[in-house]
Amino acid sequence: MQTMKVNKLKLVFLFGIFTSFTSCSVQNNAVKATTPTKNTTKPNNNISIPKDSVVINKPVTIPTDEVFRTNLPEINREFRGAWIASVANINWPSRNNLTVDQQKAEAINMLDMLKDNNFNAVIFQVRPSADALYTSNIEPWSYFLTGETGTAPYPNYDPLQFWIDEAHKRGLELHVWLNPYRAHHTNGGSPNSLSMANKLSDIVVRLRNGMYWFDPADPRTQGHVSNVVKDIVKRYDIDAVHFDDYFYPYATYNKGADFPDNATWNAYVNSGGTLSRADWRRDNVNKFVERIYKEIHAEKSYVKFGISPFGIWKPGFPEGIVGSSQYDELYADAKLWLNKGWVDYFSPQLYWPIESKGQPFETLLNWWKSENAMNRHLWPGLNTVEIKSSDRSTEIKNQIEISRQVLGKDAGEVHWSIAGLTKNANMLPTLKNGPYKEKALVPKTPWLKTVPLQTPTLFINDNGSFVQTNWSNKNIKDVFQWVLFTQYNGAWETEILTLDQLSKEIPKYKDGKTLNAIAIKAIDRLGNESDYMAKKIK
Repeated sequence: MQTMKVNKLKLVFLFGIFTSFTSCSVQNNAVKATTPTKNTTKPNNNISIPKDSVVINKPVTIPTDEVFRTNLPEINREFRGAWIASVANINWPSRNNLTVDQQKAEAINMLDMLKDNNFNAVIFQVRPSADALYTSNIEPWSYFLTGETGTAPYPNYDPLQFWIDEAHKRGLELHVWLNPYRAHHTNGGSPNSLSMANKLSDIVVRLRNGMYWFDPADPRTQGHVSNVVKDIVKRYDIDAVHFDDYFYPYATYNKGADFPDNATWNAYVNSGGTLSRADWRRDNVNKFVERIYKEIHAEKSYVKFGISPFGIWKPGFPEGIVGSSQYDELYADAKLWLNKGWVDYFSPQLYWPIESKGQPFETLLNWWKSENAMNRHLWPGLNTVEIKSSDRSTEIKNQIEISRQVLGKDAGEVHWSIAGLTKNANMLPTLKNGPYKEKALVPKTPWLKTVPLQTPTLFINDNGSFVQTNWSNKNIKDVFQWVLFTQYNGAWETEILTLDQLSKEIPKYKDGKTLNAIAIKAIDRLGNESDYMAKKIK
């Protein structure tokens, strides 16, 4: 009897252990079935639990974020540029005898001002008159930089490289502005032995106002300027090349006399040329513009080419327009360049007031838009520094508003010049509190092809009242900026950030609203957006 009781107890005890083990296993499997997981690998159903193993229930960790798809708001876009002229020390450097540190300090102040007032581009004059504000083996250091043509800054540095680095740090594009045909400026001292006016004297002519000018018809002129442009595009991390309105010189430069190009004209006629002299001159410039456009993109497909011609093509175009004719005086057929798409952006200098009788701003802008057959960027130049108006800041603000109405989502403008922003106490506050209140990306340039950006990765960590947010991209060298999206109570907010910012503490509660989600996009140097990564905040 005792033996049977002991055996019964053993059976009960063993049965209890088995029941307990089975119960634990079922509970554990139930927990596994309901726990959210990010592991998308196929489970292995052939795993066996050793008989002597002990199964322990682990506490379940609920993630604070969840990747999801959503509809993000459209990012604000507008080109907002300013010209910075070096010729005659108009803007930078303010004098030609500044120390290197003073030059750098002036540059930093200008760039900080542009960034703080929500600009996104700088058009910086690096070749005012066949000279260089950068290290060059083709042309000499500029008189406007050091006070003597050919003399390097001391201690030596590369101003263009400095401007590129500092602009990009601030999320600003850097466009290099070159004057293609001016060989020497009257404010540039006497031409010395290193001046291109002397070194290339066989293709340079002296005008009656003391300026020196390359002959645009000479193939050697075209080859020389082409080499200068290609050298800059190849060696520097620029965003665009920019030409202004000077092609053949204005008539006043030669005091009304015809441009002195008898040698090249006679050579053309003697070779059987049949164009009129005016058409031949325009043809020289047309071929040069097309060549530069193609050569820039052959070197770097993403570098844009922009021109800012005089604002009137010909009087009477459109009807009622009066003024100078760049077509007849400068031999610049700017309409053709826009028609053909030999530019990526076009900034006609519309330097007259909205109510100007002979050159009304909106009428001219609409005419240029009607000639934009290839849908290139049309960003007018504004006379911010000396527009004829009793209230310049309001006039410029209104011109920006008109440009937006005419140009829509591809709006933009370039301010002549940065002095118009700094020397008028009302100008920057009027822009910052009005049309430039929010930051903007530059409009996309879809005809310039580039490799699509990879989707950035978003990391978030709940720190109590804040969410610590970090992001990265595998190909960060292709990234120019970031756009961070935060959602409070269902409403998205957008913030454009510079490349070097890779993290941010985001408050979970703001103005009585709760943070619901965070998303990040990468932006390339042409304004293209990557796909986004978005995460919900628990």
